[in-house]
Formats: sequence, structure tokens, C-alpha cells
Amino acid sequence: MISTSKILEEVSKEKYILFKSFFPESKYNLNLKKFKKFKKFNTIIVIGMGGSILATKSIYYFLRHKIKKKFVFIDNLDQAFLNKVKKENNLKKSLFLIISKSGNTTETLVNASFFSSFFSKKNTIIISENKKNILRNFSKNKNINFVKHHSNIGGRYSVFSEVAMLPAYIMGLDPYKFKKSIPNLINKRTELNKNIKKSLNIKNKVLIFFNYVPELKHFLFWSQQLLAESLGKNKKGFLPVISNAPKDHHSLLQLYLDGPKNLSFYVFSSKDKNNLKINSKIFGKEAKFLDKKNYEQVKLSQKNAFIKILKEKKIPVREIIIKKFDENTLGKLFFLFICETLTLGKVLKINPFDQPAVERVKVLTKKFLA
Repeated sequence: MISTSKILEEVSKEKYILFKSFFPESKYNLNLKKFKKFKKFNTIIVIGMGGSILATKSIYYFLRHKIKKKFVFIDNLDQAFLNKVKKENNLKKSLFLIISKSGNTTETLVNASFFSSFFSKKNTIIISENKKNILRNFSKNKNINFVKHHSNIGGRYSVFSEVAMLPAYIMGLDPYKFKKSIPNLINKRTELNKNIKKSLNIKNKVLIFFNYVPELKHFLFWSQQLLAESLGKNKKGFLPVISNAPKDHHSLLQLYLDGPKNLSFYVFSSKDKNNLKINSKIFGKEAKFLDKKNYEQVKLSQKNAFIKILKEKKIPVREIIIKKFDENTLGKLFFLFICETLTLGKVLKINPFDQPAVERVKVLTKKFLA
């Protein structure tokens, strides 16, 4: 097994800026206090694709109970949704965050163009690389607020940089809290090594994220991109599939347990104390097994039954339990999954930082549009 120390040492040399962004003292390439005036907005519309937006979505939906603002995420080409956003929001009083590392992402440009008549220096922030690109030029020509996206931090690894920390700050969250446990994880490495060892035990090519925690939905989409885009190269890699539980107990569970033996499972659950009580008395004696139970107890029983059967069938399974819904917990999850991905890249002898096949599709898309 490649040691965590060696991996982090290699990353710190190859990607110094990325490694630096993991630490609490990092300034995220900007003075956040300069953006305090944008915290007055109650509706924020974020436009981006992939790594430019997925981490921010993860933060918003995991910590929504702490956030009093409305965030709208535009990360696909969906005309009906664009019209809905325009109809349901006061765009003159909304803040627009437009994020693209290259500054030339086709979908981001298309979606931003739909709202361009509302853009001004008072309500728009653009994040891209500080070099000649479409969004950088647009920000200069229209005198719109611009934040530099570090060229040495790829989109899917940008969660601890300005790409997600600035939106988190505008949400009313403290960016420091996402990183406060990372130095301890790096220095002690017990938890880090334990998790990396589990990730190295993945034998099957199809990896099912079986999720009993609705708040983790968008974090898992972030994880899906991280694994797929980082490791899917040279006919290697894993296919990460997101499965919502307990809903999928009634659709995919039969295949998972009795189908092809090429699956590994990450099962996500939580210890949520805020539970709705079940009124089972209305159904009579037949529903007595639900008496004095709550929602979380039902999901816990379903999860335990599922894991027990997986183990009986010798299907690889790893359980991740969320104990607190706070910045620190989510920050640790982001960091652990990044470290596991980098480790797997080293083991598979894959460069986890590029995406050559994707770039080829982008080039051809622009050729067909020309």
C-alpha cells in the first residue's frame, strides 16, 4: 500500500496551490470581507457546470438547515427551468455567481446569456482563470466583479478554494470551519489511513453509493464526478452509481443482491435526532410493529437488514455514518474523498488531474457549432 504521507508529499510538490487550499489559513485567493456587501442578497443564482458548481450545491443542501438564503443552481441546458427561474425570482434583486475555470465552458456561456440583461457590478461575480477567455473579457468590458480561479486547481478539486468557499461565505457560513480538522487528519493520519485502506479494497468496477441521507444527495454527485473523471482512463476506473434509499429497496435491490457479482457498495446513513413520529394506531393491530417508532428507526432497520444480507452474500460493503450535519463534517468528507481518489490514482498509475477524453468532446462540440 502506498503510504498517505508519500501521496500527500507528492501532491504538495505537484500541486502546491491545491495542497495549500486544504489548510484553514488559506485565504482562498481573496479577502472574503471585500465581498461582505454581497451577503445582503437573499436570492443567489449560481451558473456553472461540473466541478465549478457541484461542491457549492453539496454545501447548500447538506447545511440547508443553517442557511436562510435561497440558492438556485443552473448546471444543465434546460430551457423550461430557465424560464421558471426567470418567472419565480426577482432577478433585479438577485446575485449572480458565474463560475467556469476555463472561462469558455459552452453550457455556462449559454445559460449566462439568458440572464445577461440583469448583470451589473452591483449584483454579479465571475470566477474564472485570469487569462484571455470569454468570461474574463466579458467581466472587463462590463466592469463586473472578477475573482481569479487558480489555474493549478482543477474544478473537481476546487471545493476548498474560492470556487466553493466564496459561495459558502455568502450563504452565511464560516469557511474556516470546513477546514479546521484537516491539519489534524494530515498529522495523525489514523482516520485517513483507515479510510484509504477501505477504498483500496474496492475490487469491483461498479461502485454503488447507496444513500439513506437525503442531505448527502449532491455531495454524492460531487463524489461521482471526482471518481469518474479522475480515474476513468486507460480502460481503468470505477463506475459510481448513486442509489436513493429506501426508495430503491423497491426497484433495484433485487438486482443488487441477486444480480451480477461486479458491485461494491458504499452505504451512507446518519444519526439524526430530529425525527418525525409515526402514528401507527390509525392502521390497527396489523401495524403494531411500527408503534412508538420514528422515521429514522425505520430507515435504520432497513439499512441494517440490507448490510446484513450484503455480508451474507459476501458482497463488498463499506458504511459511512454521518453523526453531525455541520461544516466540519462535510469538510472532512470532501477531504477524505479527495485523498482516496488521489491514492487510487497512484495505485492504478493514472493521472487523476486531467480529463483528455472530455476535452476531445469539447473541441468537437465547438467545431460542430462553428
